Amino acid sequence: MDSFEFNKIIGAILGTVFVVFSLSLISDSLFASHAPEKAGFEIAALEPEAGAGGEASGPAAPEPVGPLLASADVGAGETLFKRCAACHTPEKGGANKIGPNLWGIVDRPVASHEGYSYSAAMKAHAGERPNWDYEHLSEFLTNPKALVKGTAMNFPGIKAVGDRANIIAYLRTLADTPAPLPAADAVPAPAAGATTEPATETANPAPAAPAAPAAPAQ
Repeated sequence: MDSFEFNKIIGAILGTVFVVFSLSLISDSLFASHAPEKAGFEIAALEPEAGAGGEASGPAAPEPVGPLLASADVGAGETLFKRCAACHTPEKGGANKIGPNLWGIVDRPVASHEGYSYSAAMKAHAGERPNWDYEHLSEFLTNPKALVKGTAMNFPGIKAVGDRANIIAYLRTLADTPAPLPAADAVPAPAAGATTEPATETANPAPAAPAAPAAPAQ
């Protein structure tokens, strides 16, 4: 091999090395990665809109049951009571089971049935709302655990106001002298911390009638 061919081989090798080195420099400049100034990723949290309400409101008060009691179906309520029979007895002098006997439950003081051991939550609730009036029973039957947080009563509740009216009408019969029905025009006050449900329908206002005398408190 003469010196000319040797020089060509050396030149080819050097040229290849130069090309590879040049490509490496170009690729580094094109695909260079830069470390962020701050480690990690910033996650933007959505801020609540003005007027959205900062404090959680209380549960909505159920629809009043009082206006439905006069026309409620006691027989249907007795059928509905079968859901409760595993835990409660209805008859006078009946035994306490998982829950207390329910004879005389309407207008009975809360957490007061003799011989039954009530939960601490129910005893505390008795200090806030002392009697099982119609609307109190309705609210409890709607969602027991929402009204009395920590209650031992494991019952999902009765959501339909008509069903609650029927079963409360049946519970009213469990007494030597049933409690008087509420006045037809009585509007119960919502419980503390509760919000009333908005009306879904509007009706034309009826002509004003003379005010009836208020019924005495029970």
